[in-house]
Amino acid sequence: MSGKVTQMIKEEDVDSRIKELAAKIDEDYKGEEIFIVCILRGAAFFACELVKRIKAPVTIDFMQVSSYGAGTVSSGEVKIIKDIDLSVRDKNVIIVEDIVDTGNTLSTLRDIFEHRKSKSVKICSLLDKPDRREVEVDIDYVGFSVPDKFIVGYGLDWDQRYRNLPYIGVVET
Repeated sequence: MSGKVTQMIKEEDVDSRIKELAAKIDEDYKGEEIFIVCILRGAAFFACELVKRIKAPVTIDFMQVSSYGAGTVSSGEVKIIKDIDLSVRDKNVIIVEDIVDTGNTLSTLRDIFEHRKSKSVKICSLLDKPDRREVEVDIDYVGFSVPDKFIVGYGLDWDQRYRNLPYIGVVET
């Protein structure tokens, strides 16, 4: 693996934006219970920081899906590796993702949770890469819009590396 990581979004800016997103979620749900579905592994860092700042009652569960493997470009095929353990029936679901690029994963997951009779389904993503969109998907809560570059840090990885960077960076190859 070769390549240098250049900081794109500072840790302080990420933290500040997460606080803003949590406040907006609280405002939108006005104390109603929220069911957070964290998409592993990348969104774990973001979801933990987000949930700590939400004042409304929160339940959290985890789902692992894959559309990348070891590559740097989405394969387009969404594979559920680990499903959630709890029922989302009649719950306000917020799917928490690290980054939305093609939209394939989030479009599929939204359909799954609607089919499971959730009261509502919203999407919250730390990052949005709109130039890569193949499937239109509404993202209700977006941290930052980023260019079509390979992004790492703050949970996002390159073949399982760089997740632990406290900032969001770009891999320069």
